[in-house]
Amino acid sequence: MHKSFSIFFILFSSILNAQTPEHIESEYELVWQDEFKGTQLDTSKWDYRSTGALRGNAKVRKENCYLDGEGHLVIEATKEDTMYYVGQICTDKKHLFKYGYFESRIQFSKQVGVATAFWLQSPTYSKYAGDIAKSGAEIDIVEYRRKYRDNEVHHTIHWGGYGEGHDQKGKSPRYRKIDKGFHTFGLEWNAKGYTFYVDGEKSWFTDEAISNIKEYIILSIEMNDWSGDPSNSTFPDKAIYDYVRVYRKLGSK
Repeated sequence: MHKSFSIFFILFSSILNAQTPEHIESEYELVWQDEFKGTQLDTSKWDYRSTGALRGNAKVRKENCYLDGEGHLVIEATKEDTMYYVGQICTDKKHLFKYGYFESRIQFSKQVGVATAFWLQSPTYSKYAGDIAKSGAEIDIVEYRRKYRDNEVHHTIHWGGYGEGHDQKGKSPRYRKIDKGFHTFGLEWNAKGYTFYVDGEKSWFTDEAISNIKEYIILSIEMNDWSGDPSNSTFPDKAIYDYVRVYRKLGSK
């Protein structure tokens, strides 16, 4: 390898590694990952989620999720005639995790009406009324929508179901140029609470509604009223996921 290229590669690798909080690399071990290599989704790790369902303003179908052959998962929002389509994948029934550090590097969707998400969900969400630790929570590590502000991301915890008992807490920090290129989003989850990270820096901590059960990972695009009116947007639109990695605290089981 040419010397100048070697130096560039080392520096570039350091920049990428710097997106993971420093203490994660020393206090945790990598236990699960998908780097999205090849051209076929690894179905030993993922299932297509909610296929055929109408979620919000769009129907979910597996064709809207694919690997681009360059190390990325692409999830598209498309329009055919008057119908919108989106894609979602999840690790439900295959890989569930309790506590740890969860990270993905993502390039967000661009159009109004489309929301990109990286989140955790409980398989028993709202099953045990009033017992959050046992029922689990929806943990939105990051959501992004281009509706009002291009530089705002959303971290949210949902609990108590999606009906009358629903409650939530969240934060929507702003970051310059967060809508441009790839950015890294992480969640450190333990018995004391949830700590969220953007590009390796702490963005929010909460000890509200701490889940005490195993949860599964979801990567998705949604189209709903929260993400805005898509009638003047241009399709197809897409979110690009570079990887998903899960770390476990050293010494834990």
